[in-house]
Amino acid sequence: MAEKIKINFKKTCNCPDSHINCLTPKEWVKSQVAIWELYYESRDIRDKDIHPAVFPIALPKKCIELFTHKGELVLDPFVGIGTTLIAARDLGRNAIGFDLNPKYIDFANKRLKQLKGSLFIEDTQQIAICDDAINIPKYLDKETVSLCVTSPPYANMLNRERLNKSLRSDLRENKYYKKVQQYSDNPRDLGTMGIKEYISAFREIYKGILPLLKPKAHCVINVNDLWEDNRRYPLHSYIIEVMEKIGYELRNIIIWDKRNLVNKVGIYGYPNNYITLSITFEYILDFWRPPK
Repeated sequence: MAEKIKINFKKTCNCPDSHINCLTPKEWVKSQVAIWELYYESRDIRDKDIHPAVFPIALPKKCIELFTHKGELVLDPFVGIGTTLIAARDLGRNAIGFDLNPKYIDFANKRLKQLKGSLFIEDTQQIAICDDAINIPKYLDKETVSLCVTSPPYANMLNRERLNKSLRSDLRENKYYKKVQQYSDNPRDLGTMGIKEYISAFREIYKGILPLLKPKAHCVINVNDLWEDNRRYPLHSYIIEVMEKIGYELRNIIIWDKRNLVNKVGIYGYPNNYITLSITFEYILDFWRPPK
């Protein structure tokens, strides 16, 4: 049986207990716009040979700033190569992340090790653990997590040959053409599952996470809808439905406007099948654990 992780979860700032973050009023107003533009920075990893789908450090960073105080505990149940942990370290928050893939955990630990001795002055911990997200309750005490934030695998979207149909014809046959860019071949990996199995596994994972959250702690999930066999599957709707059934409350829906990151796209569906480019936006679903 896994041992409980000894990690601080109490705020170290001087903000009033009634405040949900350390933001100034001016910073708060800027964050109220429900359409976010996020940018990658030089520290971001964008090599798909390392990980097929990495969100920018800016995404968890913004969520951490909005929903936590310095010193509090952040959880990422699908941490990948550690982007959320990097953001937490930057902002002086403690953080713990889980992933099934040992290669990703090794890479995350290397990234964190590179930051040791740098000018991040807060005395905090960021821990990456190789384990199934269903086992997270074995590691953490109840009501210790102030924010859960992640971008989960998107069902079996990557579990097929990449055809690059959304790229211009002269760009389609790039290094990833006809390759399967899957996270792993582990049957417990959400990225290997069909939609129904995915939602069932997702439900059980987040059912276990709910008691770990403090009352009114936020849980942020970054997702995109899926296309399969010329049909749209509204994954964001499925997730909202299952999260509310197990006790979470939806607070905000934010659109991640990715148009600034998209270029050289082809004519998708032309001339007889109109399909919007889902690569131009994603959903950021913000839930919380309702107050007692």
